[in-house]
Amino acid sequence: MSETPRPVVGTLTPPNGTDPVPRPVERKLVGKETLEGAGVRLRRMFGGSEVPLLDPFLLLDNFGSTNPADYLAGFPWHPHRGIETVTYMLNGRTAHEDSLGNRGVIDSGDVQWMSAGSGILHQEMPKRTDGRLSGFQLWVNLPRSLKMEAPAYRGLRSDAIPVVPGEDGRKVRVIAGTYDRVAGPVTHIPVDPTYLDVALPAGAAFDLPVPKGHTVFAQPFEGAGTFDRSGAARSGFPGAPGETILYGDGDRVEIRAGDAGLRFLLVAGRPLHEPVAWYGPIVMNTRDELVEAVHDLDRGTFIRAKTVREL
Repeated sequence: MSETPRPVVGTLTPPNGTDPVPRPVERKLVGKETLEGAGVRLRRMFGGSEVPLLDPFLLLDNFGSTNPADYLAGFPWHPHRGIETVTYMLNGRTAHEDSLGNRGVIDSGDVQWMSAGSGILHQEMPKRTDGRLSGFQLWVNLPRSLKMEAPAYRGLRSDAIPVVPGEDGRKVRVIAGTYDRVAGPVTHIPVDPTYLDVALPAGAAFDLPVPKGHTVFAQPFEGAGTFDRSGAARSGFPGAPGETILYGDGDRVEIRAGDAGLRFLLVAGRPLHEPVAWYGPIVMNTRDELVEAVHDLDRGTFIRAKTVREL
């Protein structure tokens, strides 16, 4: 058995001088197979029934298949208002287009971070892939004060996302937030998110300071490991693909890879503590705002902005 590697990120000392508090695992959520769009098979890791448990995060879908029939129908034109959508392609390609003129392809390793704001129409159509097509889409709530702002958009190519290597062979892709003093390219997001893609070799330990009070979850998608403080003794809370690990409060997370290694998303954000009114791809604060959005769709006045902001 290899020597236990030291964590790349050291411990965090809180301002009051007390010892940092590792976050315990609060619960495990098991994803459910479902059909979305025009018939795309995916696994919904969490969604409407978990609101407000993961505030400010609303939904996480994991799509992936080696069978093109499971994904080629795609997600034809549909509206969004009041949220941000974050699409992360692990393998394969997805073409996208929106009502404000943005179009392109989200390729392997790319990220699309879109703030729907006051309203946008778009479509996402996966392309036939040799082998497995896979990725994640996360919905992030917008605060009441920003739900009706102009939409904003940021497309990130894979080579624009920094990768922090470790001596033990680990690799951490930093999409948002900071790891080992390396900042991700997605900034100025209202909920101050952290979004990391972490790949650990067998037995490796991962230790990351996170702001107290933020919602934090880990989403394993390759291998397995343990996801709390007792993981150092290989007896901690286990997690594997198909499960979302939600943390309680504290100052940091401690994770250890199992014997086959571990790859996972680590996501954190500041909760909004606002009411959620949700109807399909539209998330507002009140039922009246939802009714207004549906009327806007019926009247053809859903798109309020003429241009998109750059995130």
